[in-house]
Order: sequence, then structure tokens, then C-alpha cells
Amino acid sequence: MTDSTVTDQVALSHLNQQGEANMVDVTEKAMTSRTATAQGFIKMNRATFDLITTGKHKKGDVFAVARIAGIQAAKKCSDLIPLCHPLMLSKVQVDFTLDNENSHVIVTSLCRLTGQTGVEMEALTAVSVACLTLFDMCKAADPAMEIHGIKVLTKAGGKSGQWHAN
Repeated sequence: MTDSTVTDQVALSHLNQQGEANMVDVTEKAMTSRTATAQGFIKMNRATFDLITTGKHKKGDVFAVARIAGIQAAKKCSDLIPLCHPLMLSKVQVDFTLDNENSHVIVTSLCRLTGQTGVEMEALTAVSVACLTLFDMCKAADPAMEIHGIKVLTKAGGKSGQWHAN
């Protein structure tokens, strides 16, 4: 399914008939297992990359801090994004893959629950905040870092079933 197909088939659900912001009513939706994964990356200079991957950064284990920040962010998503439902997440995972060749840290998240609405926003929020935390902890060493490519990779569950990014 392409982006335009999705747009053509689904009305904007966060607007009521008057065009006003509206929290979607999920009362009648079935409770199903729902999972989403998201990914993004932070590009940094070689010296900074080497500092954090060898554990020599003076702030300590930046990956441990960024992992906790990402998990907390997913749990607080509805506090950050106005029309998101508060969710009882059963699993939040944040992982880091090191791209040595390009001095990138790839951040991936997985969010899961049994509920009435999807967890894509929680997965995106986890990745975003984990990347921001890495930036915050390393900005003195490399203020020119760049965060890129934050996107949903997969979603599963609910009425729409499985979806995978191209």
C-alpha cells in the first residue's frame, strides 16, 4: 500500500465534522495485540563516535541513558502529543546499532500492547527522544551532529493488520 492509497482510503480521524481537533473515540474498537517499530539515526564526527563506542565519554554510558530516556518517552507519549491516547504499554525496547563506516548510531524501538489503538506514535517518540538524548550528552564534543530518518518501520494488529515500510 502506498502513501497516497492510505490517504485516499482513510479520513483524517483527529478532526470532527466541524474541522476541530478531536480525540478519536476508540471505545468500540476491539482489544488486539498491537506492535510498532520505528527507527532513526544520529550522525556524528568520528572522534565523538569513537568516544561513545569505546566508553571513554566523560558522561559515562550514553547508550544506557538514551535507552532509559527512550523508554520513558514512549510511556509519556500522550503527555507530549495532544491527541494521543494514554496507553498501557506492555513492552518498550530501544536498541542501538553502530554504523562504524559512517559514524552513525542507528536507534530502533519496539512498542507493544494489547489495546484499542496503535503504538506507532510511542515507537516514534522513543526513537526521537533517544536520539535527542544522545545529542544532548554529546553536544559539547560535537555540536554539528544531525538526527535523520525517523520513521515507522512496521506496525501490526488492529483492523489494518500488518504494515511494513518499503
